[in-house]
Amino acid sequence: MHGFPTLHIGSLNIDVSTFLGIIVSCLVVFILAMVSVRNLSVTNPSKMQNFLEWVVEFVHNIVASAMPIKKAKPYVSLGMTLIMFIFVSNLLGLPFGIVTEHHEPVKLFGFEVISAEMISHHHEYAWWKSPTADVSVTFALALIVIVLVHFLGLTQNTKHYLKHYFEPYVFFFPLNVIKEISKPLTLGLRLYANIFAGEVLIATILMAGWAGIPLLAAWQGFSIFVGAIQAFLFTMLTMVYISQATVHEEHH
Repeated sequence: MHGFPTLHIGSLNIDVSTFLGIIVSCLVVFILAMVSVRNLSVTNPSKMQNFLEWVVEFVHNIVASAMPIKKAKPYVSLGMTLIMFIFVSNLLGLPFGIVTEHHEPVKLFGFEVISAEMISHHHEYAWWKSPTADVSVTFALALIVIVLVHFLGLTQNTKHYLKHYFEPYVFFFPLNVIKEISKPLTLGLRLYANIFAGEVLIATILMAGWAGIPLLAAWQGFSIFVGAIQAFLFTMLTMVYISQATVHEEHH
């Protein structure tokens, strides 16, 4: 099994392949967004504009299915950002892998990313993978979502948000706290496990050489479906959590 180049900055250990994947994902999403809104037309919309309108409507329906439609509009942009970034990130590891062999330490921009100690454990290093195949990325996304959920609950629905910790009875408070703690864990772990397992299987198939090409093609097609489903689930659950924290008429 190969290792991953790691950039050490103080107490931080940054996986280079994950960092590159995040940068590329952000650039792809940004470019898609910029291209989609260029030359907008009411009378003669382009194919990209039609696609964008379909995406916006799809995300709006996701948000509206989790909360009253009058409250859905402010969260459409958040939903689009999440679903596009996660979907692109899920697919980055599919087209190709960049694996190199090293027997000497390697520096990148003056920083050592493959040390002599690392080489004693691995000689092959992967420089490319899906960012969401890294647990630190998926848990960071989940943590951002949960912090946002609690912030919105405290600022927009303070009384009912605090009250729900003691429902249906006061002694349920510890269980409700555990439930809130489990949300980012399950949200991040679900995404990570599905994408990581897919990339491990792809690496295993590649070890079979030419004989594994038909299976690899089939699995990559299925991985696109899995990546789309995971992006949808993450976005959907985000909107459900926001709705639970901010809307009390339907949930309390």
